[in-house]
Amino acid sequence: MATFKYVAKDQDARTVSGKMAADDQSVVIEELRKRKLTIISVDEDKKSAVAKKTTQRARRVKAEDLVIFTRQLATMIDAGIPIIQAIDALQEQTVNPSFKSVVIQIRDDIQLGTSLSASFAKHTQVFDVLYINMIRVGETGGVLTAILERISTYLEKTAALMRKVKSALIYPAVIVSMALVITTVLIVKVVPTFASIYGSFGKELPFMTKILIDFSASFSRMLPFYVAFIVVSVFLLIRFHKTEKGGLIIDRQLLRIPIFGDLITKVSISRFSRTLATLMQSGVPILESLEIVGKTCGNKLLEKVVEGVQSSVREGEGIAGPLSKSEVFPPMVTRMIAIGEKSGQMEKMLIKISEFYDDQVDAAVSGLTSLIEPIIIGVLGLVVGFIVIALFMPIINITQIING
Repeated sequence: MATFKYVAKDQDARTVSGKMAADDQSVVIEELRKRKLTIISVDEDKKSAVAKKTTQRARRVKAEDLVIFTRQLATMIDAGIPIIQAIDALQEQTVNPSFKSVVIQIRDDIQLGTSLSASFAKHTQVFDVLYINMIRVGETGGVLTAILERISTYLEKTAALMRKVKSALIYPAVIVSMALVITTVLIVKVVPTFASIYGSFGKELPFMTKILIDFSASFSRMLPFYVAFIVVSVFLLIRFHKTEKGGLIIDRQLLRIPIFGDLITKVSISRFSRTLATLMQSGVPILESLEIVGKTCGNKLLEKVVEGVQSSVREGEGIAGPLSKSEVFPPMVTRMIAIGEKSGQMEKMLIKISEFYDDQVDAAVSGLTSLIEPIIIGVLGLVVGFIVIALFMPIINITQIING
């Protein structure tokens, strides 16, 4: 759907102009004729078209930008500022160009009479299904400010959790990458140089040195094939993960990886609990809440579990039973949820679970960093040590022969 600018004359010969959203120009012309207007011009709004193309190309907006936008929008609406003026003020101070184009489109849509939630729903690359549904609930129930505040809090806590996980994964990834680069440079560049020098000696080389030189020659020759194999494998793995079956298999295996799997499981449980609690607190029906949780959990196995929970709830059962049969949720979590269901304090229990697992993620991140660092350094030391010893053994032997 595009936006068109029109200029026309009314029955009193007065010039009127405005904007209208429509699928094509003919729809706008027909609507203007119904209003008994004499059309002067109807043109597509170029700014709107450019903004739309920019939005389609835009990457997902940073969580920090979304939190600030949501929090400030809540503050302005609470202060009595009309939504259209609040959105207009926010687009002026938005720095991110991709997000700015999205906010401009939202403002234009609202000016054309579109609701806030429907305007957000046009930009699913920025606002996920949880965000849009909560805004819709806030509009319907007349509690938009409270809902926006709740969304802000949810986004802040979720972003903080993901930052912890990224910090836990980035550090070992950087160390491993540096170790691989250093080792590759030594094998591809340094070892051949020593091999050519030793070849001019015409002497028998030590066993370790022979192994290293042979491995270096083979590795250097096959390096382009290794790189191509890794690139193709990663590409195929990503494509496979996007399929229903592939995503389920890979996500299940991710949860079983030693050390990292435990961290991923704790993050998944925390996100599940916080998302479901936030939706239920906002007044979203339980079945709709579960559907949203399944779409936003980020794990295909957990999504499958939530689908099972939905089926059970439709049949009149509770949430705790199906969760206890899954391979993701530990007994403590399902028992707390069961207690929450019986006592009518489900949201409170879910919040306690998410807070508990946030602390667990903190502890897991600290433990992961302290565990992986010495392992990586030790392995790197052994590899580099072997290369250095193998390279210098012939020199040591020659020195001993000369001195002898």
